[in-house]
Parts: sequence; C-alpha cells; structure tokens
Amino acid sequence: MVSIEQPDIGGAAVNIREEQAGDAPAIHEITRLAFDGAEHSDGSEPGIVDGLRRAGALTLSLVAETEGQLTGHVAFSPVTIGRVEQGWFGLGPVSVLPAFQAQGIGSALIRDGLERLRASGASGCVVLGEPDYYSRFGFVRDARVTFDGVPPEYFMVLVLQGAAPAGAVTYHPSFYPK
Repeated sequence: MVSIEQPDIGGAAVNIREEQAGDAPAIHEITRLAFDGAEHSDGSEPGIVDGLRRAGALTLSLVAETEGQLTGHVAFSPVTIGRVEQGWFGLGPVSVLPAFQAQGIGSALIRDGLERLRASGASGCVVLGEPDYYSRFGFVRDARVTFDGVPPEYFMVLVLQGAAPAGAVTYHPSFYPK
C-alpha cells in the first residue's frame, strides 16, 4: 500500500480512492465544472473521461472524497510513443470542483496516481499542462518525446522506470472528438 499525504480541507480529511460503480455521473459533473470557462479548455474534458471509460481505456481513475462528497478526479490512460505501446500513460484530465480548488486535492490525486502507476510497473507518464505546476511532480521537458500542435514546453514526461523512449505521443481516440 502506498502512503500519500492527503490534504486536510478545513478540518475535513480527503480520501483518495479508485472510481467505483456509480461514480461516473459525479465525475462527469466535477470535470465539467472544473473546466467550465477555462481559457485552455474547449469543453471536451467530460466527454474524454466518458469515452475512455466506455472504451475500457481508463487505466486508472481516482476520485477525491471529502466528507462523503466527490470533490476531484484524475484519469490516466495508455499512450503510444512512436506508434508503439511502451508502458507509458497520459495524465489527465485532472479536475477539482471550483469550491475545493487550490487546497491540495489535485496534487494529492496526481501524487497518488503516479505512485500507483509506479507500483504497477508502468514505464512513465506524459502530461500536457503548465510546466510550473507539473514540474513539482517530477515532470520535465524531453525534446525526444513530442506531441504535435502544442508549444513544446507544455508537454512533459516523467520516467518511472527505465529510460524515456523517443517519438511522437498519441493519446487514446477519446481525446480527439469528432
């Protein structure tokens, strides 16, 4: 069992657990609200999570629970690098209800998820996001691992074991809504 320090929200402990049957509607709503109006969002995030779940490609789906209420969610799904599955995963989306943001819930979800990936033998994880935020988890820019269409400084890798492969990253088709 991995021990991850959980945030304490106004005296209420936050429990991180795997998604359970019946959590999907709450996860959809958390994700919708978390990204509603965000300048970097096109509103597709809830559909991405739903699509990953339908396709059986939601490798790791964790929720944060505060006093019985789901307050956050993080998704991890397989990616290919250079068109080859190499035991690497994509982090995201990560979502926290607006009233609970900036209280450590997102960080706790990410840390717990990365520890679970490491414990499962995963080779690494990629993320598209704010470098200042994701670097605190060990993500770094690696010019050998690319993702087309985004500024390269916003696409980062975290090696969990072995070495980083080289090539273009492709996410599950759920990330590319038609």
